[in-house]
Amino acid sequence: MEVKMKKAAMLLACIVMGSTSFARDYVSMKGSSTVFPFATIVAEQVGKNPSIKTPVVESGGSSVGKKGVCEGTGTQFVDIGNASSRMKKKELAYCEKNNVKLTEVKVGYDGIVVANSKKGELLQISRADLGLALTAEVPSQDGKKWVPNYYKKWSDIKPLLPDVPIKVYGPPTTSGTRASFAEIINQKSYCKKDPIAKKLSKKRGDPKGKKCRAMRTDGAYVEAGEQDNLIVQKLIEDPNAYGIFGFSYLDQNSDKIQGAVLDGVSPTFKDIASGKYKASRALYFYVKHSHLDVVPGIKDYMNEWTKHWGEDGMLAEAGMIPMSSDERAKYQKAMTELPVLVADDLKK
Repeated sequence: MEVKMKKAAMLLACIVMGSTSFARDYVSMKGSSTVFPFATIVAEQVGKNPSIKTPVVESGGSSVGKKGVCEGTGTQFVDIGNASSRMKKKELAYCEKNNVKLTEVKVGYDGIVVANSKKGELLQISRADLGLALTAEVPSQDGKKWVPNYYKKWSDIKPLLPDVPIKVYGPPTTSGTRASFAEIINQKSYCKKDPIAKKLSKKRGDPKGKKCRAMRTDGAYVEAGEQDNLIVQKLIEDPNAYGIFGFSYLDQNSDKIQGAVLDGVSPTFKDIASGKYKASRALYFYVKHSHLDVVPGIKDYMNEWTKHWGEDGMLAEAGMIPMSSDERAKYQKAMTELPVLVADDLKK
């Protein structure tokens, strides 16, 4: 009876997928440029099995990944969405609107770094001053209202900072890296800590300082797309420019670029893993339930992560910060039991 029910479920899934013969025969995913190199490593390991096609991994940004996996059921939609920022309730609501059920899997952590060419001056700055340099609006000099950010040079903020124009290349609004940076640095480190910014935020009906997440658009912050390697290239070409991206890209290019020291702490594997370096975030993928028994290789792909995400695994060697053993056990269990992600989970 159980076998018949399973066959019936698979047949129904194939009908839902819009194919009378067979579904797509490889795993498809897209999303975060930070998760991209790690997902690619795992996909290549899966592809070593001759009976499974190598999963196709695309970048595009966390928002693209989360929206993509929620858009619907069928071979025209991806199976997995990668993200360097956790799914928000409104993003999950889009899934629910499209009758898409997901399981959330955390795979590790990553530091967010501000880096520049080794030919330039090392930036040693507080998180609060970094937020002040890049948020779109700052308090007027008399402290009475918000005005467009008027700081032109780093040294305008503090005399000991580099005496060069503020020019930072970073990801677009679709990026989880940008979202995390804006929350951790602009909002929580600057607007919620600076007394004047905190007072003005409350005055404009924004007690949590969320409006401070907006980045400058006057040329001090330059959107450079989702390909972090292109940002690295721009830094090599311009020693006075800085760039924002995940730690793994700093780690892979440490012979050419250097990471800014935030609040006296350098972005190292050890200090990100210990929590001493505060600008960090979790990495996730979201897997679609309706594709699990239809698209071959999804479960193999998930299982492959568990072989490489430990302290001595190849993902750590590539720059991903491992979870604790307890967290790894928790999410390995999630891959087996496949709990459906609901809004209440996102409060935790």
